[in-house]
Order: sequence, then structure tokens, then C-alpha cells
Amino acid sequence: MKAKNTLHEDKLIIANASGFLGDRFSATKEMVRGGPIDILTGDYLAELTMAILFRKVLKSPDGGYASTFLRQMEEVMGECLDKNIRIISNAGGLNPKSLAEKLQELADKLGLKPKIAYIEGDNLMGRLEELQNQGEEFRHLDNNVSLKEAKAQSITANAYLGGFGICKALEQEADIVVGGRLADAALVMGPAAWKFDWNKTDWNKLAGAATAGHIIECGAQATGGNYSFIHEIPSFSKVGFPITEIHNDGSFVITKHPGTGGLVSVGTVTAQLLYEIREPKYLTPDVAARFDTIQISQQADDRVEVKGVQGEPPPPTTKVCINNMGGYKNSMTFVLTGLDIDEKARIVEETLFEALGGKDQFQKVDLQLIRSDKENPDSNEEANAHLKVSVLDPDPEKVGRPFSSATVELALANIPGFTMTAPPGNGSPTIFHWPALVSNSHIKQRVVIGEQEFIVNPTESAAPDSVIKPVEVSFPDPLLCEIQTTQFGKAFATRSGDKGGNANLGVWGQTPEAYVFLSRFLSLEKLKELLPDLQPFEIERYELPNLLAVNFYIKGVLGEGVAASVRNDPQAKTLGEYLRAKIVDLPKAILVY
Repeated sequence: MKAKNTLHEDKLIIANASGFLGDRFSATKEMVRGGPIDILTGDYLAELTMAILFRKVLKSPDGGYASTFLRQMEEVMGECLDKNIRIISNAGGLNPKSLAEKLQELADKLGLKPKIAYIEGDNLMGRLEELQNQGEEFRHLDNNVSLKEAKAQSITANAYLGGFGICKALEQEADIVVGGRLADAALVMGPAAWKFDWNKTDWNKLAGAATAGHIIECGAQATGGNYSFIHEIPSFSKVGFPITEIHNDGSFVITKHPGTGGLVSVGTVTAQLLYEIREPKYLTPDVAARFDTIQISQQADDRVEVKGVQGEPPPPTTKVCINNMGGYKNSMTFVLTGLDIDEKARIVEETLFEALGGKDQFQKVDLQLIRSDKENPDSNEEANAHLKVSVLDPDPEKVGRPFSSATVELALANIPGFTMTAPPGNGSPTIFHWPALVSNSHIKQRVVIGEQEFIVNPTESAAPDSVIKPVEVSFPDPLLCEIQTTQFGKAFATRSGDKGGNANLGVWGQTPEAYVFLSRFLSLEKLKELLPDLQPFEIERYELPNLLAVNFYIKGVLGEGVAASVRNDPQAKTLGEYLRAKIVDLPKAILVY
């Protein structure tokens, strides 16, 4: 085995160039050419992406991978080999083997000789019946219904894989490693374990790498993208993608290439730490990282140090992302203008469903009256509100043209100022996200390099060696000072996102004084008071004093997941900014601007 020749003996430099399928195409070149790195990673998969890739498989059995990655590799493969930069990605999607073959064809065309590995073992579609017969019920994590009870028509089923398959591929001198549903954090944990010869029981070190992986997985979200305090960002032009410099003890620095836009600060890193999490124990297939033990500090401009992360053994199960066919949906939006908005909405609703034969014929009906209208408007648009009517049903005929045409037929016989935002259209298929668990005993990673094949068993679960306590933080007494009535976001930042049919909403302050106020002020009851449309939903609340943060986990707010949600923002990206817009009484001393 050749030496693990990297740029430095004491650290491994890992750069991420993609946070989703469709991210900035030029980022791979920017990361390879912008400064020294050892590992180039790319995260292309989300829960919805697997359903998108399924459509590609239907068109061609050789498809099902992120073709964007292949085109990016055409631009940088040679440079990466010259600079000894190893490439690791989950761009294989539903077909890692096919992607590896296409990469080899590309290498042959370019006259290059990389060693290419692919990792399988995550795709459970062909094993669902077998595993159910062995007692795996694939119960929905939120409603506890088994897959069999739901009589679901599954189209994809992928277990999240850990990082030791990547580690094995690198041990076999792989230059490029592609997999399917590799856990986001695995793209960092695998290379770090390889570089520093970590064991599977080096929980604290692995927890540090998992935390680093979570921070850089979403690309520029860690470097100023989607950041609440936009006035802190020097430039949004070509925001640099994130880099982590990870050390043998699991500590790391987050940075970006010099001369790029954006910002790396305690704030931008904290925001990403709070993205799409639930409780402070962040679960991966290899380790449970305790986010309530993170110690974070600004080391220098655009350099944030994270250390002290503690880890526990992972649970005996791993998450499975299942996508089920869920029937069909269609939406039409009515523009309601001027006076009597509520009455106009009532008339539209009653006459539309009278024409359609009643609401009961549909599996689900959703109506959203969006009051964007203003009193004494200065423009025609400021006088408009919108009534969005959505229907879902297993029968595509019900939600197709008969529904959308019935809306248009009201045009000359209904409310004054009748107009709509779009012409009639056919319904579209809906995909229901089905989060479930499967026993680790059923999951094995198959690492293939040329004619060689290696089996990597999952990390075994175990009881923690000791009780891990959150970082102790001392806080001042509550502020007794002048109060100002202003927007909540003048003092607090947020980051929100989707977790299947659920959403998280992380909120944090910049000072200990701000956190003291936040922890006392923003209770579950207060959150529902401020955001009354969250009243129907069960919400969990978690405190992370070490991050000066509170995290809320809202169950069911996105329905059956992104592809089936009828919300205007099906990924809950705007939920945090919605909270920041609310008018509250705040201590003047904690205001940021």
C-alpha cells in the first residue's frame, strides 16, 4: 500500500463542491484551482432527488446517476490526478456501477488512468419483500404505520451508508470513489478515518468528522449562503464553497478559498449546524455526534475552529429513505383583488366544488388563502390576495383537466376581477416520502475496484462508555434594560429546512445575553402564538446553549414530503425568515441592527 501522501502530515484538507443536484456547475473547477486541497467531495442527493433519478432509470436502465457530476469530471479529472486530489461523491444515486463505468469511458477518452471505485449496498428495492419476511416492518418514523399496512407502491428504497466503505476504497488507492445513498457526513468521515487510521470505535474523532461533514455538505450554506444577517456578508458574488481542515483528534477548521465571496464566521457555521437537525444527538451510521458538546470559535478571518465534539456509538438501525407513489395532485391559484377578500374566497370555494361534485370525491383537498393584499394599495399588484386550491387523489382523471377546467369555467360567472395565475393543466404524480429504519445487520457495503471486491460491515452499536454531558456554559442574568418593539430578526438569526414531511427551525443569538432572552422567551407556546399556522402541528423543542441556539422540530408541516407537499415552500426554507419578520418586544441591548 502506497503512503497516504497528502499535503500535510497533521491535517487533511477536504473541499465540497456541491450541495445538491443543480448546484453551481463551476464549483468543481473553483475548488480544484482555488487553492491546495486533498479531497474533493460532492453531495448530489436529497430525499426528492432519489425520486427524480428513478425517472431516469425508467428512461434508461443505465441511468439513475447525477449526470452533472460526469460533465464536471470531464473538466477536472486530469488536474485532480496531477495534484493528487482524490474525488469522493454520492453522485452514483441509484446506479453507482453505471456511473463508475461512464467515468472509466471518460478517462479512456481523455487518456487518463484513474483508479475508480464504486460502493453499493444501499439500494434495498429488490430486497424489500425479503426483509419484510424477516421481520423488518419499515414503519414510518412519524405515524408508526408499517409499509405493508400502507399498501404502498415503493419506487426507491435506499439505506444510508457510513464512511468506512470510502475508507476501504482509499486504502486500495482509489482516485475516485462514487456511491449511492452515502450519508452526507460519510463523505468527510471516510477520508478522515483513512488518513488518520481511525478505528470504528474512535467515537470522539468520528463525531468531529461527522460534524465537519454536516457543516460542509450543503455547499455555500456554510459560507454565507442563506444567512439571516445579510449585512455581515461582504459580497454575494461567487460565494466560496466550504473547506474543512481536519486533524487527527477530530478537531477541524472551516474555511474557504481566498478571494471568493461570502463569509466564514461563527454565525455562518452555526447556521449550518442548525440545518435539518432534530435533537442535539446527530445520528450517522458510524457515530452519534453530540452537537451539545461542540466548542466553536473564530480563529481568524474566514477561519472558524470547531473542537471538543464528543461521540457515542450509533444506534443498531440505520435510516432508509423510501419513496412511494402517492397518486396525483393539481393546484390552481385564484387572484382575489380589492375589497371583501374573505367573502370572495368563500364564493370561489363553494362554486368550484359544487361544479366538481363536492370535496368528498377527492382523497385530499387543501385551500390556502394568502393575504398579500395591502390597504390603500399603490399598485394593482398590492391589491391582490391569492387563493390556492390543491387536490390530491389516486385517480389522475379526477385531478387533471376536469379539475383545472372547472376552475376556468367560473371566469365570467363568478367574483368581480376574476383571474388566475396560470392556465389549466394536467395533474402530476406525487411521491410520498417514507422515512423508516432497518437493522444494521442487513446492511453491508460492497466496494468494487476493477476486478476486486471488498465487503465492509456496518459499525456495531454499543452502550456508551460513559455518560456524555453537554458543554457547561455560564450565562449572565436576564437583561433589565430598555425594551424596543421591532422585528424578531433584528436580534436573532434562523435556519430552517425539510426532513421528509417534517421541518426544523433553528434560532440563535450572537451573545450570551441574547441566548438568555431567547431561551426564556421562545417557548413552544410562544412560537405557535407568533406563527399561528403552526398551531395544528406537534412541535419538539431542544436547547443548545453551547451554540446559543434553540431548535424546533415541526412534525407533519410538509405533509408527506417535498414531492407531495402543497405548501408554496415545500422545503420550509422560508420558515425561519417568516419568524424573523414577527414584531415583538426585545431588549434594546441585544439588537444586532
